Amino acid sequence: MANTEKTQAPAAQPKKRRWYHNLADAYRVTKRSFPLLPLWLILPTVAVVLVIIGLNYLLNAHWILTVLFSITFAILVPLYIMGYLMKKAMYRQIDGHAGAVYGVIEQIKTGWTVEKQPVAANRNQDLVWRIYGRPGVVLLAEGPKARVSELAERERKQIQRVIHNVPVHIIYVGNDEDQVKLEMVEKTIGKLPKALRRDEVPLVANRLQALSAQRSGAGIPRSVDPAKARAKMNRRALRGR
Repeated sequence: MANTEKTQAPAAQPKKRRWYHNLADAYRVTKRSFPLLPLWLILPTVAVVLVIIGLNYLLNAHWILTVLFSITFAILVPLYIMGYLMKKAMYRQIDGHAGAVYGVIEQIKTGWTVEKQPVAANRNQDLVWRIYGRPGVVLLAEGPKARVSELAERERKQIQRVIHNVPVHIIYVGNDEDQVKLEMVEKTIGKLPKALRRDEVPLVANRLQALSAQRSGAGIPRSVDPAKARAKMNRRALRGR
């Protein structure tokens, strides 16, 4: 019997993403929030290059140095502006979504321990996130202050019962007058004064972990899925999809 089986062609491998793909995605996402982005990239870059050319002319520098410095800053200046504006654009585009605060605090790389799950929530998707470091414990309340303040205050009292003489700060995040805007959260956290020594932070961490273990997630209603709350601001938003 003749062999009638057909050899199947190997499945096409997904194209590997290059650095310029990520750069193009970042440009598209940033431009959605800042329509004048091309001008904001071009005008400062041209101004810096002209200053470099003028300084090199006044100093009678070799033309090769002028070219090298001009090319270097023509690359660095727009990249710096893009990085700054992209973070602001990301915050603006996730603002108002449940879990948006986590999108900000997860960017904090040093000096703080960021817990991946909210420590309190309600059926209105108001969330309270907790981080801790040398300034003490910080609770970030996400939602209308009139609703979320009860959650935040309850959490603060529970923390103060197990951790004495450690500052517990509450930052209400939102767009009302008495709240901190999402894009200002990281700056607000950075201004908090240090109150603990480095060797005291692990002790605070142990107490907080023990508190979380005692509650066993009781502060999160079953109708609230923290993973879904964080997923609302996932990386697909950064690719403009």
